[in-house]
Amino acid sequence: MQGHYNVLFVCTGNSARSILAEAITNHFGEGRFHGYSAGSQPKGYIYPQTLDVLRAVDLPIDTLRSKGWEEFTRPGAPVMDFVITVCDQVAGEVCPAWPGAPITAHWSIPDPAKAVGDNEATYKAFLLARNLLQQRISLLINLRMEALDRLALGSHLSAIGQT
Repeated sequence: MQGHYNVLFVCTGNSARSILAEAITNHFGEGRFHGYSAGSQPKGYIYPQTLDVLRAVDLPIDTLRSKGWEEFTRPGAPVMDFVITVCDQVAGEVCPAWPGAPITAHWSIPDPAKAVGDNEATYKAFLLARNLLQQRISLLINLRMEALDRLALGSHLSAIGQT
């Protein structure tokens, strides 16, 4: 594989987990990894708590937006090296045929939007999602890509989802 990698994080609403993953990847990937996000049924907005937990660690949020996965199947769309589903609902859906035949994996992350309780409890749910994603993305971006073949990369990506 080359030295620059595109990663698409997919969820249903593209309003929390996949957005978090996009921002984290773009920041910590330092130009080597470029993160994207999309939803099978995008909500068209981002939960304010998503933006709050990103701001709390000074991650850029200016370019983030809720969008559908069809953007990444059109001619001229960036070709993905990896497509990672981050919610259980979309993992069971029939996904599009992604151009470029990317390596796919599923990383189950609890949905912070379903948190119940006061503002503090809700914020903590978004914080947990951000921290889990940051841990897993760190493992991804620190893989020695050049030393792994496609099958090994797929296995490592799946294993990261189990952490």
